[in-house]
Order: sequence, then structure tokens, then C-alpha cells
Amino acid sequence: MAFAFNAGHATIVAMPVPSNTTTITAAFIIIGNEILSGRTEDANLTPVAQGLGRVGVRLAEVRVVADDVTAIAETVNQCRTVHDYVFTSGGIGPTHDDVTATAVARAFGVPVTRHPEAMRQLVLCYGEDQLNEARLSMADMPEGADLIENPVSQAPGFRMDNVFSMAGVPRIMVAMLAGVLPSLIGGAIVLSRSLSAEFPESELAAGLARIQGRYPEIEIGSYPYFRQGCFGTSIVLRGTDVDVLDVAVEKVRAAMTKLGADPMKVAEEE
Repeated sequence: MAFAFNAGHATIVAMPVPSNTTTITAAFIIIGNEILSGRTEDANLTPVAQGLGRVGVRLAEVRVVADDVTAIAETVNQCRTVHDYVFTSGGIGPTHDDVTATAVARAFGVPVTRHPEAMRQLVLCYGEDQLNEARLSMADMPEGADLIENPVSQAPGFRMDNVFSMAGVPRIMVAMLAGVLPSLIGGAIVLSRSLSAEFPESELAAGLARIQGRYPEIEIGSYPYFRQGCFGTSIVLRGTDVDVLDVAVEKVRAAMTKLGADPMKVAEEE
């Protein structure tokens, strides 16, 4: 894969998208004791998954890791050898428990150094007279890292090879991600179709299994719900070939109708 970054100014250049038959995958590592303890509810997974999907990158794995240098480094190394991209959120702030930079540096076997451009941005943001050591530490990154711009609070994230480390604060993370997405080389974009009807999913289980077996390239999921006193089921079909996807949708629709259900198209995502 190829990237185009200007480390001096943290600019990102869009790259061409390969054949739409290519599958590109990513892992998302959520870092923070506060997530594992239940004190904070993660709000970053959905925008990451949706954003990656729009550019043809499939989020294939999500892990939640404590603020532990060894655990983070090991998880980063495991994920970056399996997936095309790895994204981390959290642990790049100014306090003692912000250890992501140290962990990623360990994963790549490089020292942590003070990034000059990151420091320049912090000076512009806070002014030299307001830059204490804690704030300066947000410019400490793995040696050789490229910056990820932070248009919200200026303190940047960083990239090492295929690993992108971003803030844990949702508003900042989303802003960083928006800057990163144009640089990613995506593959086949997954399309989605949904059908919903008021009937128990168990009645469709056997028929759904047969359709899944006939169209293995289509991901078919069954999701029961209870709304306004009625039980129902939503069937979601996802795939990269629109023609095959639409055929599979009609097979599911026919199976639902045969059971006496009145399937309703819920959504289409291109």
C-alpha cells in the first residue's frame, strides 16, 4: 500500500482506489482503563466503522486494551501484521496514563522523541508562556512518526507505517479521522440491504440458512426486535456485488412472504 504524507505540515494527499474486488481490512484498538471499568462508554467505534466503510476499508476487528504499555504494544504488533490498517483511540494526552506513544514506539522498536512540528503547533495553540512540561509531552511521539492534524484542540495524533493513533475524545477523534480517510487506499465497498417484518426469526431460520449457503459471498444477518408490543425481525444483507446482493434480497423477500410476512424495505446503503 502507499501513503502520501508531508510530515512537516501534516498534510494528507488522497491516493487512488484499487480494483473494487480487493478486500482491505482494519483493526480498531480502543485504549483506556475508563472504558474497561465501565466509567466511560466508548463513542468512537461507530464513526470509525462507518467512515472506513465509506472508503472501502472493512473494520474486521475491535479490541479494548488497558493503559498498559506492554499490552498496547503487543496488541498493535498483532493487529498490524494481520490487517492493512490499524487505528487506535485514546492515550495521547498530557497525563501519566497517556502511554500510547510509548507503546507504539515499543511496538516498532524505536525511541520516543519530541516531534518538532508537533511542538510548533502546541506553541501556536497555547503560547510559549503557557507550555508546561505536561503539555509539551503531547509532542512526544515514536521516532519517525508523521502527524495527524487535530483541527479541534491542535495537539496532533501520529502515524507509524499503517498504524494511526488518534485522540480518545470523540469530537477530536472524528476530526482526526476525517483528515486521515482521504489518504487510505480502499477496496471493494460493502453495500447493505435490509428487510423487516413482524414475525419470529425462528420461522425463517431454515430458509435463511439455505439462502446463505447459496450465496456465500453475501453476509446475511438476522436481528429480532420488539416494538410497540409486537415482535419482528430485520434481515440485513451485505455484499460488494450489487447484482448478487439484489438477487439474494429477493430470495429472502420471497421466503418471508411465503411465511405470511409482509417484508418492508428498511434501508439501502451504497
